[in-house]
Amino acid sequence: MKIKPLADRVVIKPSPAEEKTKGGIILPDTAKEKPVVGEVVAAGPGRKGDDGKLIGLDIKVGDKVLYGKYSGTEVTLDGHEYLIMRESDIFAVV
Repeated sequence: MKIKPLADRVVIKPSPAEEKTKGGIILPDTAKEKPVVGEVVAAGPGRKGDDGKLIGLDIKVGDKVLYGKYSGTEVTLDGHEYLIMRESDIFAVV
């Protein structure tokens, strides 16, 4: 990957949106909800505390995470969509 996040930021590849409902109804693009689960593909080194020491991240590359529907900044690199957000915007590891 050509992107390296800084401080406590992570790069997430969102999971694809659901194509069908559980009942088998195919959803058009306008009805699909934004995914809230994705995989961490890059992580920064961590943030510096008040004392100047580096505080590492609890999230690591490869983790599947749950995040807010409208969290982060969407970017497109090499034709793939990614989200860049702070570790604090991530709710849980799935």
